[in-house]
Amino acid sequence: MMEMKVIGVGAGDPDHVTIQAVKALNQVDVFFVLDKGEVKQQLVDLRAEILRTHAGEREYRVVFGQDPERDRGSDAYVESVDDWRRRRADVCAELIATELKDGQVGAFLVWGDPSLYDSTLAILDDILERGQLSFEIDVIPGISSVSALAARHRVGLNQVGRPIQITTGRQLAKSWPADVDDVVVMLDAQTAFTEHTDQDADIFWGAYLGTPDEILVAGPLAEVAGEIIEKRAEARRRKGWIMDTYLLRRYRK
Repeated sequence: MMEMKVIGVGAGDPDHVTIQAVKALNQVDVFFVLDKGEVKQQLVDLRAEILRTHAGEREYRVVFGQDPERDRGSDAYVESVDDWRRRRADVCAELIATELKDGQVGAFLVWGDPSLYDSTLAILDDILERGQLSFEIDVIPGISSVSALAARHRVGLNQVGRPIQITTGRQLAKSWPADVDDVVVMLDAQTAFTEHTDQDADIFWGAYLGTPDEILVAGPLAEVAGEIIEKRAEARRRKGWIMDTYLLRRYRK
């Protein structure tokens, strides 16, 4: 029987890797990486640094597959994501079938935590459901960008006795979640917070969390929204990509 480990490696800082994750890294024979192209080469380099730092001198292999392009212009959002995940599963299934032998351990290194807005677990479940490969799955949690964001801004995620909601920019653009004052937003390509500058709220924003390129902005939403837009646009022009998240906090009167 083969084993696949899904290892959360934090938001970008090699020091985010937990002791549990280090132990798991040192049990792996083959690391699988989906290559997102030259623009996001830094993400591949960060994975390599994590392995150099934490995987020791033991022998292992790193195998690359080409990450399929996703149709980001489709109006059928859920269908386009499902199609993208199926094509990713095709790539991963081929890699596992050709590169991992019986009795060996393979692994995917996942940014942040595997349970939060990541497709790796769903892809591995898809592969198992096809019935052509069989392997055990072991999941190692990691420090998410949400946890890293709160730590860097030195704030808690919730107010006393109040819930929080984690959502996407696509959903926030439709409306502020009902009966929730603390909203964590991920996957926001359209800066949906600009739709809510009329709210009496603060924003705690961060990009490239845990990396040398980290950017942090915090303050009243109406006052710092423009600054965030400018810094975000400049960073994306400079690097070709951006990964950011933020907490919106509305105060009860």
